[in-house]
Amino acid sequence: MERYGIETRNMTKVYGEQTVVNQVNLHVQKGRIYGLLGRNGAGKTTIMKMILGLTSITSGEALVFGKNIKGNERRVYPRIGAMIETPGFYPNLTGTENLEIFARLRGTARPNAIKEALDVVGLPYRDKKLCSKYSLGMKQRLGIANAILHDPELLILDEPTNGLDPIGIAEMRNFILSLSKERGKTILVSSHILSEIAMLADDIGILHGGVLLEESSFAELERKNRKYIQIQVSDPKRAILVLEQQFGLQQYEIEDDACIRLYDTDVDIAAINKALMLEDIALISSQMCSDSLEDHFKKVTGGEGIA
Repeated sequence: MERYGIETRNMTKVYGEQTVVNQVNLHVQKGRIYGLLGRNGAGKTTIMKMILGLTSITSGEALVFGKNIKGNERRVYPRIGAMIETPGFYPNLTGTENLEIFARLRGTARPNAIKEALDVVGLPYRDKKLCSKYSLGMKQRLGIANAILHDPELLILDEPTNGLDPIGIAEMRNFILSLSKERGKTILVSSHILSEIAMLADDIGILHGGVLLEESSFAELERKNRKYIQIQVSDPKRAILVLEQQFGLQQYEIEDDACIRLYDTDVDIAAINKALMLEDIALISSQMCSDSLEDHFKKVTGGEGIA
């Protein structure tokens, strides 16, 4: 059984002499929310456009539900709903009228599909308000309604909270979560706002300068960034033996040639220091640490933060 809703293999996009997406390997698992995190200009939108066939892939490939999109467009794209950049609608038509046009273009034949999609995003059905009078938040909601109109298995959402006020952001987040948890949708969502991705995603990909620097489940990221005691010792390999044999510690990581992270923060550092001294191992320093996701992002990207 195919594990991934989306998988890219060394997917690359080159414009002239500029490589904007460089050999990206995404793995978006079925039924989960994958957050593509990166600063503006990192290449997030370009990746989504390549998956959707809106821009060509220079090299590499993109697979959706195990099928290469090239040559399988008619089988693949009806299973996808998408909102890329700011949704574009006919300004002189109402939201319902716009969706009626897109439904006909897409061939959506499900009864009440338009009303159901508008209900899901909290917009009125058959009202008289023209799209030219919509706020940005309403246009974002209408964009989502258009994306789910044909009840797709996969959603690709580019910065869906962009321009929304705090209440609108929370509503959009809850809506996306419900699509995944209650309706089983596979969702690829991009953002430059780390805190939003942290509250939304099951899995995270960190994109920087067109390169996917890291892929991880959010649970793994949290584990990496929880509170810990960092000790610096003269001989970490022998120190680990002491920690395991004398203190029964199993939750630890060797970070570099001299540092060990201890995730059991209730340990007695004085007792550890004494035990290490008896083994002729110097405890150079110890400190309580708590890295945030922002700290992790900076470390992965070489010191650059994110909004």
